[in-house]
Amino acid sequence: MFNDIGPLELITLVVLAVLVFGPDKLPKVIQDVMRTVRKIREFSESAKQDIRSELGPEFKDFEFEDLNPKTFIRKQLDNDELGLKEIRNGFDLKKEMAEVTDAVHSTDTSSSASSSSSSSSGGRIDMTKKPEENGKDDRPPFDADAT
Repeated sequence: MFNDIGPLELITLVVLAVLVFGPDKLPKVIQDVMRTVRKIREFSESAKQDIRSELGPEFKDFEFEDLNPKTFIRKQLDNDELGLKEIRNGFDLKKEMAEVTDAVHSTDTSSSASSSSSSSSGGRIDMTKKPEENGKDDRPPFDADAT
């Protein structure tokens, strides 16, 4: 419950409680707070039991924590029925990236070497980008009447 409170903060809270309530009333205040927390927990548990009984026997394994989307997705992904653990363990991202990088680099070197030979063969079309000539303009002429 108090996972994020450090020892110095806890001592500060105790000192503040003693100053605010006084040493004679502090035990009574602590008892009242604990009684209220206990009642809230009992109310929460009885509400959960009522909901489970109303849902019926098909929902006997229902947990209210599963209603949290993060918990639900994590539980579904950890399920062995889908086989995701094997996929996750079999997938090596570094190896896949190295293969893609090698394929890209080998394609670049082979395409530049084969571009000169593909222009001489009549059956293949050269789809590599050729450098543009400086004097040539690919834009169509301006037609004032068309606008």
